[in-house]
Amino acid sequence: MTSPKSFSRSAPSTVTATTIVSSLLTVQTSGRGFVDLTAEIARFAREAGAEEGALTLFIRHTSASLTIQENADPSVLADLSTVLSRLAPENAKWTHDAEGPDDMPAHVRTMLTATSLQIPVLNGEMTLGTWQAIYLIEHRRLAHNREVVLQFVGLAGA
Repeated sequence: MTSPKSFSRSAPSTVTATTIVSSLLTVQTSGRGFVDLTAEIARFAREAGAEEGALTLFIRHTSASLTIQENADPSVLADLSTVLSRLAPENAKWTHDAEGPDDMPAHVRTMLTATSLQIPVLNGEMTLGTWQAIYLIEHRRLAHNREVVLQFVGLAGA
């Protein structure tokens, strides 16, 4: 294990969580793939008056998921889709196939990714990195309505 040459961090800030703001986002997917939710989540944070706190996203499904990934090069998402397909292929002779051959692989892909995310909010902004975006990943072949619970907890302004 190597040791870093130095560390630096900002001074701690203390916030008394006086506000909880929640909303349900419904997303109509067009089938398997990534849907960029970043602008919609940022709009929710602005409408909530989020200044400092935590923004939580939770998808209410077992065959779709959430992730934070690069938004600059579309080939990243294509490669991630390829990896998920290789890790959980449709032709793996799954026992659970009552909802179609793409259902069980979708459950596995969800298990490998995430159903919830938490993003810190500082100075009224989500603290995403320069090349980061928030995505819903649809793991099923056909279009679905997906629900994502949005919740901000923290200090909110007017």
